[in-house]
Amino acid sequence: MKLLIVEDDDKIASFVSKGMTQAGFTVDRARDGDEGLALALHGPYALAIVDLMLPGLDGLALIGALRRRGARLPVLILSAKRSVDERVRGLQAGGDDYLSKPFSFAELLARVQALTRRADAGADPTRLEAGGLRLDLLAREVRRGAARIPLQSREFALLELLMRHAGRPVPKAMILESVWGYDFDPQTNVVDVLVHRLRGKLDKAGGRETIRTLRGVGYVLDAP
Repeated sequence: MKLLIVEDDDKIASFVSKGMTQAGFTVDRARDGDEGLALALHGPYALAIVDLMLPGLDGLALIGALRRRGARLPVLILSAKRSVDERVRGLQAGGDDYLSKPFSFAELLARVQALTRRADAGADPTRLEAGGLRLDLLAREVRRGAARIPLQSREFALLELLMRHAGRPVPKAMILESVWGYDFDPQTNVVDVLVHRLRGKLDKAGGRETIRTLRGVGYVLDAP
């Protein structure tokens, strides 16, 4: 999944780019608003992270230009402007979320993942395909080729989450929040147990490893 970062501060842009790359995204960077608009209009991006104070076209003007051209690209505003009025202006201009500097990378990543998840869900809310698997949300059915794979409810929820983020690492904390609905407890191993159970069923049906463990990060569903 490809992101666009429109940020003139080299240090911040490098920090965000490195973190997002490690999280499994591909990243392009624009150094001013005009370059950012050109890339956003023509590139296949899942999301843009846009600073407000940019050389040339400022962030609000960039977002407004995107919306006037009918671009539905999700935009997360990253700005040193912290007032409520500034946040309201950013969202009214067409931004989808707003995060003030300084920021936690963990929070930035969580917001990016939430926005891309919403966009993915809007594209096709009832059927998912990834890693040789087909998941039907209405029929609550999973298939690999012609073979049907029976799953319990939490196994199904975990697979749905991994498929919506296919090819990208999914942290244990996100799995706990999505599947169980509570915050991450570093002492629990319920995620590992559930992943092991799901992996066994998927690999038995397909004859190859589908879910990889990224030690210290989480899990990723391969999407060849």
